Amino acid sequence: MAAVEFGLILVPFCLLILGGLELAHQIYVRSVVSGALTDVGRRAGVEDPMFAAAGATLEERIENTLRDQIEPIVSDSAQIRISTSNFYDFSGIGNPEKLMTDHNANGAFDIGDCWEDLNENGRYDTDTGRAGIGGADDVVFYRVEVTQNHLFPIQAFIGLSDSYTVVAETAVRNQPYANQKTPPVLCVETS
Repeated sequence: MAAVEFGLILVPFCLLILGGLELAHQIYVRSVVSGALTDVGRRAGVEDPMFAAAGATLEERIENTLRDQIEPIVSDSAQIRISTSNFYDFSGIGNPEKLMTDHNANGAFDIGDCWEDLNENGRYDTDTGRAGIGGADDVVFYRVEVTQNHLFPIQAFIGLSDSYTVVAETAVRNQPYANQKTPPVLCVETS
């Protein structure tokens, strides 16, 4: 009788312990990823940042520094995706380019409207971001996404997927070591 009672208690107890360890590891990964991203973002925002990581360009050194700090705490099969984009100002993150003239006052871009071409590509965009870390006084938006398998195979018992994803994002303004270029205002002529 005692063996049956012990068996009934052992399985939930083991799931509880393994689940707690899994959750603690996920919190640790999130903390390290977030801290590494904040540190790298601050260092990259100065005029001549110093990074000990390998790479020919500053973007490569930033990515390698992040990988050097994240890879020791994740599994070998983990996927680390790092993206960097820059914006004219903080309000551009996740927003379309600003309409300067809205002739029919509908709040949407139409033929004949003028807009501030923040990414300077000559067309109206719903995402104002440019690739890379930008220049002086630009806002750099960093995103790191780490996907890896669970430490313990408990997901089969509680209905989780085989992997989980940790996402960290930060936006940092580069130091104003030079003048920021003013974006042009463009108009689409009526036809």
